[in-house]
Amino acid sequence: MEGCKMERLGKFWSTIVIILVLIAIFLSVNQIFYLGLFGITPIFEGYLYFLLACFIPLAFIIWPAKKSAGVQKIKWYDVILFLIPLVFFTYLGLNAETVTLMGWGTSAPTLPTIGSILVWFIVLEALRRVAGLVLMLISLVFSLFPLVTGYMPVNFLRGIPQDFVTTATNHIMSGNSILGVPMRTLGDLLVGFLIFGVVLVHTKGGDFFFNLAKSLFGRQRGGPAKVSVMGSAFFGMLSGSAVSNVVTTGSMTIPAMKRIGYSKHKAAAIEAASSTGGTTTPPIMGSAAFIMASFLAVPYGEIALAAAIPALLYFVGVLTQVDAYAAKHKIAGTPSDEEIPSFWQTLKTGWFFVGALILLIYLIVIVANEGHAPYYVSLFLILASFISKETRLTLKKTKDMILNAGKLIAEITTILAGVGFIVGSLSVTGVSFSFSRELVALAGDSALLILLAGAITSFILGLGMTVSAAYIFLAVVMAPALVQMGFDPIASHLFVLYWATVSYITPPVALSAYAASSIANASPIKTGFSAMQLGVVKYIMPFFFIYNTALIGRAEPVEVVVASLFALMGTWMIASAFEGYLIGLGELSVFLRIIVFVAGFLLFFPELLTSLSGLILTVIVYLGTTVKNRVTDVNA
Repeated sequence: MEGCKMERLGKFWSTIVIILVLIAIFLSVNQIFYLGLFGITPIFEGYLYFLLACFIPLAFIIWPAKKSAGVQKIKWYDVILFLIPLVFFTYLGLNAETVTLMGWGTSAPTLPTIGSILVWFIVLEALRRVAGLVLMLISLVFSLFPLVTGYMPVNFLRGIPQDFVTTATNHIMSGNSILGVPMRTLGDLLVGFLIFGVVLVHTKGGDFFFNLAKSLFGRQRGGPAKVSVMGSAFFGMLSGSAVSNVVTTGSMTIPAMKRIGYSKHKAAAIEAASSTGGTTTPPIMGSAAFIMASFLAVPYGEIALAAAIPALLYFVGVLTQVDAYAAKHKIAGTPSDEEIPSFWQTLKTGWFFVGALILLIYLIVIVANEGHAPYYVSLFLILASFISKETRLTLKKTKDMILNAGKLIAEITTILAGVGFIVGSLSVTGVSFSFSRELVALAGDSALLILLAGAITSFILGLGMTVSAAYIFLAVVMAPALVQMGFDPIASHLFVLYWATVSYITPPVALSAYAASSIANASPIKTGFSAMQLGVVKYIMPFFFIYNTALIGRAEPVEVVVASLFALMGTWMIASAFEGYLIGLGELSVFLRIIVFVAGFLLFFPELLTSLSGLILTVIVYLGTTVKNRVTDVNA
């Protein structure tokens, strides 16, 4: 299990984790499919409390209080911190109707009130263990905000104040904070998709997609680098996690890239940039995309479709630079003495993974049944895995799969519960609405000013928070301001999400770059800056798709096709300019790199006339350089 030691759990606690995970899966299936098995029909709030009872306690037995080398056994205080939320959230789940109907969120009996105060700070401690001190402190400060909002010196931070006890009960027993949109999204969608991701990995789906990419690109110039890009795209679009993507695929791709001539930091940067792209690649993106669907009250399939074209453009940009680098440095493909798997043989042995992907897309986009989709596809994968000995789930594999599911869902649950304090405080005080209103007033008529402010704020928050946490905060205070300015709601939320994800490859934090550099034994900062260059499209694309919604598929089909074609050409030219090599022309001088970049920018620009100007400039660059080369050859 990544991020924790299996030895820490031992046989007893491993059994406890498995039992809690199986209970949670049963509750989720029972709730999502409206089965009412064994007469269990909790209201939705009760169901969420039961999920919290299953997963919040796991933070204290999976993650130790202090990070240090070696196996850290579970301490007596870990057990106490495990038991309190387990008992209290179970109690709230059993009494959910009373909690809701009697309004315990504002006025509760003594025992639940004391429990709310305890669990408030226990959840924050769980957040510290899971996500780190920075996010915990941010959530702590915001969770206390209702106590001081009446004393704020500026109007847009001044809201409806609450006393300490009411703040505690509101956080735990109302629908605003811990049971707010993030947690509701977990209950509705995320549990199923997280389980699907774990099932995919443990049935060797990651290996299949990596081998598929290797069979397609292995022999091409810079083959292992292209395998890294496409393998990470395949794996990332199904896992939604950048860092785990780096750790999983990077251990294979980075040594292969170094072996054929890529420098250490370049190999690490390619893996980091590719894995980061997976977090915004359908059909499964990061957890923030599911939360986005809940905030916007639209089907998740609509979010996935909107993210498809930007994801394609991003990977075209990375692939273009990878190919250009290989051409400039004369790096061939995988050496002939290394075995490249046969495409058809790979497909023959793992066809059901492709089938699972097609089934998932069909259920999400066509049937629009995203709640049921991951369970159907997970069941299909488990049954299909028995076809092959390599993919078959043995008892040990099944146990490891459930333990990993517990770790992953406990991590996401703890983060979303902790971030719920931020959303709840801003909502209950009314500050989220006034903050958005003030942003619009401050920007005046300048839409670009508020976009720049949103980009900078998203990026800064992304340095200290997880992407989900940064997105949730900005979905409350920033995205509504963009919508008020007249921008498309989905484009506005995607804009915020994209700028939160760039922190994965941007120094000084650059989590993906750090993970990749540790594998490559390279400089993290150098890797980060190189990953920024490779992922340059991610920095500029949000500004284009928020002005031109055709780039997220929200326009007439003809307009979408035309805009996408121009954007593809623009991405290719911009990426070529950054790498200093253009197919058909070879290496570019500094002057030509500038011209090529300008041409790409104009092609990408969301106006037909401007895009046509970029196309004309591209033709001029090719014709002019070709004529110049011929004249030079004649004179020579």
